[in-house]
Amino acid sequence: MRILHTMLRVGDLEKSLAFYTGVLGMKLLRRKDYPEGKFTLAFVGYDDEAHSAVIELTHNWGVEKYELGNAYGHIAIEVEDACATCEEIKLRGGKVVREAGPMKHGSTVIAFVEDPDEYRIELIQKKG
Repeated sequence: MRILHTMLRVGDLEKSLAFYTGVLGMKLLRRKDYPEGKFTLAFVGYDDEAHSAVIELTHNWGVEKYELGNAYGHIAIEVEDACATCEEIKLRGGKVVREAGPMKHGSTVIAFVEDPDEYRIELIQKKG
């Protein structure tokens, strides 16, 4: 068994695709409209689905905003340098909500960014 994807419901698919591909540097792996169901699925990731878990962006036509609730946490992405990645994300128009630094009660360097729907993405600096 392996994890295939995480699904996020998004209000503006084009804005979300611009964030995940343009700001975070993922690739659009596939996209398909389902007119009878009135939704579109777009899969993004750093590697193809056969080798890596990806993110499924689900856009339900006519829905512009979702309540995130308090159960969702975040998606985590490993980066070489959290400070440099935050600067790059800001230059690309992304929103950093916690600058890079050691995590509370630990030494792992982390940062957080938000996508257009306010989903949080944690950047974890690679150790060593």
